[in-house]
Amino acid sequence: MKLFGISALLLGLLAGMLLIDSVGFGAVGQALLAVGWTGFFAVAAFHLGTVVLCGIAWFVVAPPAERPRCRVFVWGRLVREAVSEILPLSQLGGFVVGGRAASLAGLSGRLAAASSVVDATVELLAQIVFAALALAIVAALRPEAPFIGPVALALAAALLVAILFVAAQSRGVAMLERIADRFIRQWSRSASWAPGAIQDTVHRIYGRRGRLLSGFLLHLLGWVASAVEAWLALLFMGDPLGLAAVIAIEGLVYAARAMAFAVPAALGVQEGAYVVLGGLFGLTPDAALALSLLKRARGLLLGVPPVVIWQLAEGRRLWHRGRPAAVRVRVERR
Repeated sequence: MKLFGISALLLGLLAGMLLIDSVGFGAVGQALLAVGWTGFFAVAAFHLGTVVLCGIAWFVVAPPAERPRCRVFVWGRLVREAVSEILPLSQLGGFVVGGRAASLAGLSGRLAAASSVVDATVELLAQIVFAALALAIVAALRPEAPFIGPVALALAAALLVAILFVAAQSRGVAMLERIADRFIRQWSRSASWAPGAIQDTVHRIYGRRGRLLSGFLLHLLGWVASAVEAWLALLFMGDPLGLAAVIAIEGLVYAARAMAFAVPAALGVQEGAYVVLGGLFGLTPDAALALSLLKRARGLLLGVPPVVIWQLAEGRRLWHRGRPAAVRVRVERR
């Protein structure tokens, strides 16, 4: 699995570099520099607000009687985004590490496992709706696009998988419990929990339909905000597009990223999707690639501090765990 991840990372990086080379490093660099520092920090600040919104959505679906403060969920979401963007891990790796970071910040391992699974499912449903909206815009504005039918079938299949996953969570499946148990051993400070406790927590979360709907709407708003962020970036770049066109591009780019979940940071996949989809609406390849690179630079700016802080927290935890053992060894030697 590690070999596959490394291979996917290298192939994605190579594909992205070849794509940029085919367009011209100079042209892409000029389009990227046109954003300026003001535009770059404005885009980064806007994205930070979107990440906070997604953290609030996670907080909303968690049972009120058991959850810590909202900032714990926002922190877990920040780490999840950071790991997915800047570390050579798949998007699933970011999901696991985000839950781990929230657990270190005060979220119980059981609730981290249960609420993370439900939150990810709710976000997936919101993304499918957002991608369907994007495809509808493409069908209305560019009905000649050859991929409309296949993408529609893929979205229908994704919706069916999501529904089956929700049913599996609500009914209780032994495999789900085993996966959650494995996660909780990584996330929790102690490995003691009652059998079936995670599944019971999942049941209680799904029993609050109003909170699930609120989480869904917040995530959907987050997806729309991601399109506004791209619209703002293009505005600073001097290549403005209509918001409807940007929603169409962003919705399908993120759908492509989701399908390439095993590729770290969707390297190469994101760049190719931007070029193809941007071309449908008159966005030049250099501007499309500059937009993709701008998002990656923004990911580095917002991702490095959370990853460093999370690593420091992990190191501090290992230090405190190792100190008693070291003290015992010294006592026994005396």
